[in-house]
Amino acid sequence: MAGFGGIAAAGRSIERLLNAAFEAEQPVPGELTRAVLARTVDYEETAARNNIGSPALSILVYRIDFNKAMRAAWSAVSSHDGISHLALELHMLLTPWADNAEFEQRILGRAMQALEESPVLSGPMLDPSGGWAPGESLQVVLEDIPTEAVMRTFDSMPADYRLSVPYVARIVRLDGRSLQAPPVTTAVLGLTPETRP
Repeated sequence: MAGFGGIAAAGRSIERLLNAAFEAEQPVPGELTRAVLARTVDYEETAARNNIGSPALSILVYRIDFNKAMRAAWSAVSSHDGISHLALELHMLLTPWADNAEFEQRILGRAMQALEESPVLSGPMLDPSGGWAPGESLQVVLEDIPTEAVMRTFDSMPADYRLSVPYVARIVRLDGRSLQAPPVTTAVLGLTPETRP
């Protein structure tokens, strides 16, 4: 049961998985490739050089949505246990950064291969900062969205379109604090109801 840090912990978990895959098999010969979490402003050319680097793969969470299939079920659990549960999906773009097209495609190919080999992150694969519950997991899969939707995402960013692949991470469950009232700890004795004539 992740707290409010679950979103960031999910991103860090995916970053760790991809960096481990790059360490095991470098996609760019003779150079260390790394995966990094990115913000939209990091896609601007100067910021990309400074904050993302090259060769690299950026992980941009560009949209967060509630999971439509699980929302009702977790609302029912909330009414029973008194704790709010919000099931989320993180929509992200994986974008390679390198000096040439071949290296960008190799970076993206290695990342996609790694996510296909390990589409479910659980246990020690999850970043501990998320406060995950035992048995919790995160599924990372290719997102089936039209190319036009990906291109529209770049229309709102400070950069021109770059080769990117959409993924979705589900389910990140954010649990709230207890909604139940604390138990009564004070009793008042000796009072009787007032009777009226």
